[in-house]
Amino acid sequence: MARVIDYSPQTGAFQPEPMILEAVEITTFRLRGCTVAQFIDANAGVDAWLRRQPGFRSRRIAEQADGSVVDMLVWAAVADGRAAADGLMDELADSPVHDLIDQRTVCWSVSPVRHSIG
Repeated sequence: MARVIDYSPQTGAFQPEPMILEAVEITTFRLRGCTVAQFIDANAGVDAWLRRQPGFRSRRIAEQADGSVVDMLVWAAVADGRAAADGLMDELADSPVHDLIDQRTVCWSVSPVRHSIG
């Protein structure tokens, strides 16, 4: 069972959350000068890197009706997702993927899963 320290909006304090089994990382953004298919192809190196990261479970990339992209990753714990995000910016700083994203439109979060079925 993963154990994460999570911020509680109700109490305004950090507290242990022993029942959290997963975390979801959601990044939304717009592409710059490419299609979603081209973006996915350019992610081959990122996908290989993600598979080697502690706590990595899965990744999904979706295109919304307005053309924005949703990149969703599932991690064993919030700490795994945050550590990987830091590592990605360092270890894959030269990845061509970064140039395909309009950085001004990026919205990123890693959140503990509170309910799951399936």
